[in-house]
Amino acid sequence: MLLYADAQYTSPYAMSVFVGLTEKGIPFDMQTVDLGAGANRNPDYADVSLTQRVPTLVDGDFHLSESSAITEYLDEVYPGVALYPADTKAKARARQIQAWLRSDLLPIRQERSTDVVFYGPTATPLSAAAEQAAHKLFKAADMLLAQNRDHLFDAWCLADVDLALMLNRLVLNGDAVPARLADYAKRQWERASVQAWVKLPRPPL
Repeated sequence: MLLYADAQYTSPYAMSVFVGLTEKGIPFDMQTVDLGAGANRNPDYADVSLTQRVPTLVDGDFHLSESSAITEYLDEVYPGVALYPADTKAKARARQIQAWLRSDLLPIRQERSTDVVFYGPTATPLSAAAEQAAHKLFKAADMLLAQNRDHLFDAWCLADVDLALMLNRLVLNGDAVPARLADYAKRQWERASVQAWVKLPRPPL
């Protein structure tokens, strides 16, 4: 199995698939794509990826891009640690959380890119729009993590990684985050599969 990821290993979407493969205990190789140089638009990669984005997974003669599609495929086809809850409603909620984090909160994603998480903080303060997005994030996370649970559901799932990453865009930059949510993000970050991604050697920006 082969996973295509970005050359800096900062893509939250590639990270999600990397964590899923690692949790499942599936042996895989990894190849990087230099997005800054437009390598994702090269015909050889475009033919494999279809959407010309990372991550893309190659499983034999099957090629699949888009991270949620990949991790759902892995969970349905391969045994091992469950990446999503078994309960239908909980699974739907996990997918909702992932879809929301990928499509909303744009000011946070713009002003606290994952370069902040993997390369170091920025001194630029959050804009009013980003502050508003952060409050929206905190309110939703507080509701989802009611009763001081360690995870979003009864057991860990990939949505925990995605939520922790979004929170850590702020936490690791030194921005104000409610202590309970910062503690949750820290616990998720300590998971071995997450640390395996965090510790990958990265080229200078």
